[in-house]
Amino acid sequence: QVQLVESGGGLVQAGGSLRLSCAASGRTFSRDFMAWFRQAPGKEREFVASIDRNDFTTYADSVKGRFTISRDNAEYAVYLQMNSLKSEDTAVYYCAVGSRYSSNSADFDYWGQGTQVTVSS
Repeated sequence: QVQLVESGGGLVQAGGSLRLSCAASGRTFSRDFMAWFRQAPGKEREFVASIDRNDFTTYADSVKGRFTISRDNAEYAVYLQMNSLKSEDTAVYYCAVGSRYSSNSADFDYWGQGTQVTVSS
């Protein structure tokens, strides 16, 4: 059974930084496509960033230049460094694992439980 556990969320002032972590267990993730999504209250879940097994990264336009996704295959983990945070970044952040390149949440097979990020203005 695959398990993904996110951590690192919290309350931060606008302009601040947070680093989210996602620890994976149950299988080897070196071959998988990993991503972060987020969901704000009353909104649909949206793509934030992704990284493939060759460390090729993709970002949503809204976070480009501020967020950085990375992975550590030896530790079965994926990270999201978030800088210059804005109030509109407030959401529950989820990590996900899939088998192919996609920004569509329906294409991801495994999900974490989410971690809350709140940015105060």
